[in-house]
Amino acid sequence: MRKEIRITGFGGQGIILSGYILGKAACVFDDKAATLVQSYGPEARGSACAAQVIISDEKILDPYVRKQEILAAMSQEGYDLFIDTLTEGGTLLYDSHLVERSRGGANGGPTATAPATHTAEEMGRRMVANIVMLGFITGCTRLVTPDAMREAVRTSVPPGTEVLNLEALERGMSFAEEALAKKQA
Repeated sequence: MRKEIRITGFGGQGIILSGYILGKAACVFDDKAATLVQSYGPEARGSACAAQVIISDEKILDPYVRKQEILAAMSQEGYDLFIDTLTEGGTLLYDSHLVERSRGGANGGPTATAPATHTAEEMGRRMVANIVMLGFITGCTRLVTPDAMREAVRTSVPPGTEVLNLEALERGMSFAEEALAKKQA
């Protein structure tokens, strides 16, 4: 198994942290190999940024995403920048309150949306939107086990915020369950 994923959004959303946590869940808690390459716009906060993550059962020799099979977009600018790089049949996941699917598509692959930012705002902490999206990614893609992701989140967030972040993660996973149930119905 080898999967290439790009998580994109704007600086300040915790996109790079999301990539780090996803890779940590794979490497430390699921005994897989993972790489992370990050990119920022010239302004950093507020401009497009992306985390490129590769997860594999075997050693990874090239850390760059070349065949983007999964795109998780948390901003319109990120979506617009990377939608055309999604492979044929690739999985498209996006924040339903920040991204309008104006062009492109999943190239015949699965598409699902979650209200990550809206949910984080309802929780009183917009800063956990990235963790809601991580839960959604985890549930929709099964790249890592839910337990591995829980442990990676718990050990990666600032002390004192573990409960809030784990709740955000669970909400994201529940959105994934709902999305999968709709597709099976």
